[in-house]
Amino acid sequence: MIRARALAVALLLAAVLAPEALASTTNQPYVVVLRESVADPGAVAAQQGSGLGFQPSAVYRTALKGYAASLPPGAVAALREDSRVAFLSRDLTFTAAGKASGPAASGSTLPTGVNRVEADSSATLAGNGSGSVPVPIAVIDSGSTHPDLNVVGGKACVSNSSSYADGNGHGTHVGGTLAAKDDATGVVGVAPGAPLWSVRVLGNAGAGTTSSVLCGVDWVTANAAAKGIKVANMSIAGAGADDGNCGRTNGDALHLAVCNSVARGITYVVGAGNNGRSLSGSIPAAYDEVLTVTGMADFNGQPGGGAASTCTSEVDDTPDHLSNFADSWSVDAAHTLAAPSICIYSTYKGGGYTTMSGTSMAAPHVSGTVALCIARGTCGGLSPAAIMSRLRSDAAARPAGYGFKGDPSSPIDTRFYGHLVYAGGY
Repeated sequence: MIRARALAVALLLAAVLAPEALASTTNQPYVVVLRESVADPGAVAAQQGSGLGFQPSAVYRTALKGYAASLPPGAVAALREDSRVAFLSRDLTFTAAGKASGPAASGSTLPTGVNRVEADSSATLAGNGSGSVPVPIAVIDSGSTHPDLNVVGGKACVSNSSSYADGNGHGTHVGGTLAAKDDATGVVGVAPGAPLWSVRVLGNAGAGTTSSVLCGVDWVTANAAAKGIKVANMSIAGAGADDGNCGRTNGDALHLAVCNSVARGITYVVGAGNNGRSLSGSIPAAYDEVLTVTGMADFNGQPGGGAASTCTSEVDDTPDHLSNFADSWSVDAAHTLAAPSICIYSTYKGGGYTTMSGTSMAAPHVSGTVALCIARGTCGGLSPAAIMSRLRSDAAARPAGYGFKGDPSSPIDTRFYGHLVYAGGY
């Protein structure tokens, strides 16, 4: 009761001392990040909502302590004065970082991207009855559902739906590149048959929000130990930056959640984004704690260039012209790798297959490689930071002919795309 009255007084003072805070007459979506000292985020969310006239829509307890809510005018200022609140983060939009670039089809094939990173030459594959220990992977996307995928469960984080099934197709496409079964039908992924957890944070239109993505990261963090999840793929993009302080300085709730999740041993692999500019303005790509994947074009699964394009006007063995990149002088170069992103053939919603392009398609080549590296022991017991370093050093050690025009061996201006990931050694 005392705290409820204190909140009401704070709201009144906010109206008197900062009337500009009441300029908006409509509720605004926020994520309220609570301090680590808060024992029960749900109870605090309910109490603050009751005192300030809003209903929390989601509560987060593991990756961070906090909740999402549509806040009425004046509540923002009042909450910022509450000693239990660390900071407030706007609930922004995230979208899938890939798009369809070819017709649906069916059949059995080794995708060019999987071939190009030499995943098919790996001596022992991660799962699919190969006898090795499979590494579960979380696909934080629009969902992943397909007969060619080993989906073992999931979590729905989109509004008005309790299903983690894919209503868009993007997440299923990502899942196929990651881990489609090697069963003589459809396609084969980098880590064939690895168990996938379908974490649906994007709706049917391929869009989500900070709060829905936070729900996914929070669920993965809370369930990683019990379910053995060690890798998470996020082929999504939103506007933002890295403050060098896990979001505490610039009020980025997602960054804080990812930092806390990485601290629990989960390696996050994300797409660089498709704006053709520095990735420093795109999140989660800009976060130093994740492995960020840029895109390159490959049309025949082989190095050397010269192959004809199969679905776009890109040039073989050159950077994807829409791919974001690191600046060669920036800290972002230290967590960047490249992978095929153009005309990638993979699984799709409804049990079919299709071709898509974008850094969304590049990221799962690297997530699958991380899973292989952990499964075969090369990365076993390593921290996410050490795994990132291992993959980057292994890629850099490949002969120059393995790469592409635009990689660090043959750079283009100050654009840093990173070395092409190498999956064949695990």
